[in-house]
Amino acid sequence: MNASPYLLKVLIADDEANIRKTLALCLENQEYQVTCVSNAQDLLDEVSRNSFDLAFLDLRLGHDNSLDLIPTILTQSPWIKIVVITAFATVDTAVEAMKRGATDYLPKPFTPDQVSAVAHKVEELRALEIKVASLQEATAEWNPEDMMESQNPAMQRALTLAQQAARSDATILIRGESGTGKGVFSRAIHLWSPRSHKPFSVVACPSLSAELLESEMFGHAKGAFTGAVRENPGRVKYCEGGTLLLDEIGDLPPPLQPKLLRFIQDREYERVGDPITRKANVRVIVATNRDLESLVKEGRFREDLFYRLNVIEVRIPPLRERPEDIAPLSQRLLAFFGTQNHRPQLQFAENVISSLTTCAWPGNVRELRNAIERAAILCRSDFVSLQDLAPSLNSVPQGYNSGDLMALDKIEEQHIRRILSKTHSLQEAAAVLEIDEATLRRRRRKYGI
Repeated sequence: MNASPYLLKVLIADDEANIRKTLALCLENQEYQVTCVSNAQDLLDEVSRNSFDLAFLDLRLGHDNSLDLIPTILTQSPWIKIVVITAFATVDTAVEAMKRGATDYLPKPFTPDQVSAVAHKVEELRALEIKVASLQEATAEWNPEDMMESQNPAMQRALTLAQQAARSDATILIRGESGTGKGVFSRAIHLWSPRSHKPFSVVACPSLSAELLESEMFGHAKGAFTGAVRENPGRVKYCEGGTLLLDEIGDLPPPLQPKLLRFIQDREYERVGDPITRKANVRVIVATNRDLESLVKEGRFREDLFYRLNVIEVRIPPLRERPEDIAPLSQRLLAFFGTQNHRPQLQFAENVISSLTTCAWPGNVRELRNAIERAAILCRSDFVSLQDLAPSLNSVPQGYNSGDLMALDKIEEQHIRRILSKTHSLQEAAAVLEIDEATLRRRRRKYGI
């Protein structure tokens, strides 16, 4: 049995039935997933519909020269490793194959040991590539709040549920206010899952128009729309075997909702401008800070899609509801940003931790993180004071009651922060506050929000 955590998906393209059978038997004995084709058209169809890690490609498929097909194959699957096989091996042919993008060259007749050696080499290379890509993505996006230790019972329950759900392939709905760490939870679920050695990717639903968002998710054919100068395989194909996070799913455009429902139910989809139906093995996680039930009642979100997404629901409590976590989290954040800015000696002054603990933090962990990062950069001594933090955080208490001895500006600031944390846009927040957007922008500048 193959002990590697990464099992290859292999495509064999040869017009000789005996060669296909021999190669398939050898590779299936290694527990690889094998697909065989006998001609160039079937080869291109398979590559367009499915994701493969390795292709054994006969130099000639009937009347077609397979070297001419290599650029097309690599356009569809840039990560695929192509091994050219032929009974007419020459140095010139081998060099030309490498120039076209082949990874290796295997002359006929070959032995099972030679085939296994090539496959194991590619297997190790693909596993390393995926690991490097995951580390690069994690490094680019990594925040010190990834350390999800918590003393809060609600947060501990959320972590336990996420760990249990990670072992399944069920769709997970992560709920929480903006800045609570829904993306961090999603990545952790992927790393805790059996899919951890496969790709993880994120699609932000509010960031693109409906057409571009569909292209980002499912891919598009060349010329499918203005600007589509080349084919795009899409995030779904990139995540084959892995996990796709759809962030802020409440903003998914209505035309895309039935297509997502179909993909989750049947694992089938089409690229924009391409009628070919494809299948993919991808685990879907969705996240939102919006009230999906209200969107369903308003007719802005499909009810059947909501129920299909809400198989397992994980709710992340806001930071203000877990004050016991603020002090240790703040210390970890300061240690991280101190080291990052070559100031590992940084510490909090005496009164800072208690003040941080009493803040409302409407922006949650993200707001706390930004405040401490700013302080770590701008602090002029080895002790971070309240003055080093954002001015708006210096003395904002968690709550207020009518008649409390508080400045009117502080009450207004906290109310604006809370409304902004619970609404989706400046326009919506301004409507709730019953002021125009220009006034709200001035208030944000005034309070440093």
